[in-house]
Amino acid sequence: MSKILEKEMIAPNIHEVVVDAPGIAVKAKAGQFVIVIADEFSERVPITISDINPESGTISFIFLEIGASTMRLAQLNKGDEIFSFTGPLGRPFEVAKFGEVALVGGCYGIGGIYPAIQAFKNAGNKVTVFLEARAGFLLYWQDKIEAIADKVIYSTSDNSVGSKGHSHDALKSILDSGFKYDHVIAIGCTFMMYKISETTKPFGIKTIVSMNSVMIDGTGMCGACRLVVDGKTKFACVDGPHFDGHQIDWDIVLARRKAYLTEEIISHERW
Repeated sequence: MSKILEKEMIAPNIHEVVVDAPGIAVKAKAGQFVIVIADEFSERVPITISDINPESGTISFIFLEIGASTMRLAQLNKGDEIFSFTGPLGRPFEVAKFGEVALVGGCYGIGGIYPAIQAFKNAGNKVTVFLEARAGFLLYWQDKIEAIADKVIYSTSDNSVGSKGHSHDALKSILDSGFKYDHVIAIGCTFMMYKISETTKPFGIKTIVSMNSVMIDGTGMCGACRLVVDGKTKFACVDGPHFDGHQIDWDIVLARRKAYLTEEIISHERW
């Protein structure tokens, strides 16, 4: 079990958790994830690591309260123990000096890109961050991100913060103007990552997406996270979670998003 040191709802149904996990903190790198099991009756939930502090031995993660297992996780408080906290899992980001790097985050992915900003800045890149939300009150960590990124561009569906629309709209506007990024990374909901990949494809910009949103087991045992990448079957948990967004068969990924919708509704109702 791992003890919760801090827990806060930082936006409606979005929670930040700091966990005492020294064994993970000394090994974790930007882009890796943990498997969280709230109690002995909960599902395995893959969550991207949002902050790493080897000195204090802590790991931070951010999750969206949406189903029965994340609702159970949301009930835990400071001082409680998480039943199982496993990591670091998956391959970290390939960090190098690319030049102009764009990092895109939405929903829980806003926290997920934070370690990547630090890593790419330390590698000598100029980093522009695109953040999106349905409304301004669903954004979080703006101060932390603005403190380390070279530029932050906001998009909200209701036009309350930044430009109206989504991150792919803002990104496309910049690319259409003639500016070109050397590397793009997106973390967030499946549809957002798909749209970012479609936006950058005509410009030939290498675009990496984080596919832990399709996982269950997280260790290569169940096969539920299988993807078709460049015509080959890959497992997001052990082969990724990061893949070239231009090589993913998005038709398969998007079709599978609601494969377990009935079971999720039943689980939610029972909860």
